[in-house]
Amino acid sequence: MIKDKVVIIFGASSGIGAATVKKLAEGGAKLVIAARRAERLTALAESLAGAEIVTQAADVTKRDQVQAVVDLALAKFGRIDVVFNNAGIMPQGNLALRQYDQWQRMLDVNIMGVLNGIGAALPTMQKQGDGLIITTDSVAGHVVYPGSAVYNGTKYAVRAIMEGLRQEENDHGIRSTIISPGMVNTELMHTVGDPQLESQLEAAAKQPGVGLQAENVADAVAYAIDQPASVAISEVLIRPSRQEV
Repeated sequence: MIKDKVVIIFGASSGIGAATVKKLAEGGAKLVIAARRAERLTALAESLAGAEIVTQAADVTKRDQVQAVVDLALAKFGRIDVVFNNAGIMPQGNLALRQYDQWQRMLDVNIMGVLNGIGAALPTMQKQGDGLIITTDSVAGHVVYPGSAVYNGTKYAVRAIMEGLRQEENDHGIRSTIISPGMVNTELMHTVGDPQLESQLEAAAKQPGVGLQAENVADAVAYAIDQPASVAISEVLIRPSRQEV
C-alpha cells in the first residue's frame, strides 16, 4: 500500500522525480521532496492541493544536506518508509576527450549522491526493522556503448551497490530496488554537455516508442513501493518498445 507511507524523493524537481511525486501524492503518500531548485519544489507541492508534502532544498553531493532531508522527514512524520535516490547527470564523450571535471561530477552525483542517501537512511530503517531504498539506474547500467563509458561505469556501480545493500540489510527488513529506464523524455538530456547531441536526443525522446515518458517510470517506482514487506522487487528494466540496446 502506498497510502500513508513516508517517502523521501531526491531529484524531485523535474522529470522522473516530479512525475513520481505526483503519482505517489495521488496514492496518499506522505512526501518529503528534495532537489537543488527550491522554487521548483515549492511550485510542484503547491500544484498538488491536499497532498501531504514537505520540501527541502538539497544537493545530493553534500552529505549534510542529504542528512538534513532525512532529519526533516523524521521530525515531520516520525518514520521513513521509502527513500528514492533519483538525482543523476549524463555527460557524454569519448574517453580520449579527457573530460576530467565531467567525470568527477558524474562520480559525485551518480555514485556518491546515492551513497549519501543510503547512508543517511540506514540507521533509521535499521531501528524500524523495515524500509525500502530505490535508486534510478539505467539501461546504461546493463549495456555499454561508445561515448558513454564513464556514465555506464557509474550506473554499473549503482547496480553493485544496491545489490550489496540488499544482501547486507535483508535481515533488518530493508529492501532495495533499482529502476533502469531506457531513454526518457526529461531534462536529463540537458546534462549531456554537447548541444548538438542534446538536441538530437531530445528530439528522439519525444517520439513514442523511442523515448519513455517520465510517468512510465513513475509507474514502475509506484509498483515497487506498493508491494508488501515480504516482497522485494530487486530490479525493474523498462525500455521504450523501439529501443535496440
